[in-house]
Amino acid sequence: MTNREITIVHLYPEKMNIYGDNGNVLVLKRRLEWHGYEPHVIDYNVGDAFPEHVDILVGGGGQDSGQISIHDDLMKVGPRLQELADHDTPMLLVCGLYQLFGKFFKTADGTNLKGIGIFDIETHATNERLIGNVISHNDTFGDIIGYENHSGQTYLGERAQPFARVKKGAGNNSQDKHEGARYRNVIGTYLHGSLLPKNPRIADFMIEIAVRKRYGDFSPQVIDDLFADLARDVASQRPR
Repeated sequence: MTNREITIVHLYPEKMNIYGDNGNVLVLKRRLEWHGYEPHVIDYNVGDAFPEHVDILVGGGGQDSGQISIHDDLMKVGPRLQELADHDTPMLLVCGLYQLFGKFFKTADGTNLKGIGIFDIETHATNERLIGNVISHNDTFGDIIGYENHSGQTYLGERAQPFARVKKGAGNNSQDKHEGARYRNVIGTYLHGSLLPKNPRIADFMIEIAVRKRYGDFSPQVIDDLFADLARDVASQRPR
């Protein structure tokens, strides 16, 4: 046991935390403990002082009203988030915050919410709602299991790298079979569920990057992921 601290910043949990997205923070916290590290979770909400030190950053989804309510504050902390992203801080942004980490989100009433531009993506609200179980594939993490529920459709720009390719479900939109986006160690995705309990390889990837960046080495423990594997099997067999 190392008892070395790793700081997780939970971005806007008061407004951007639907469909169980806070479960991603709980998984990171518990797996850090199992690997022998001491997690320190900081909730960052509108108007708070942004934490001085960030090892891992996680943010969830929210309604359009939630995105509007956090928008101005996100613009203020955007340069700091870009700096962290450029320095390879691992981040996971789900649904609504994934959209706002792009160039813009155009809502159903025509409001254009500017994003902070970490991802070269743009999102447009539509009348089509993309709902259901998703299986996508990433060469590093294998099959990624999750659940989507969004009416915004996201399109990757020339500089954007998709996070995964859809095998079952919609993903970013109803056309190109891309799911999410990635910039360095920043992952954006539409997958709720929450994502990390059924995809512990992604959680351990984020943990390893964070630990190596802060302490220079990482000594993982062997974790029995039997229940995660069972959950993956059940979810992957459920209908769309």
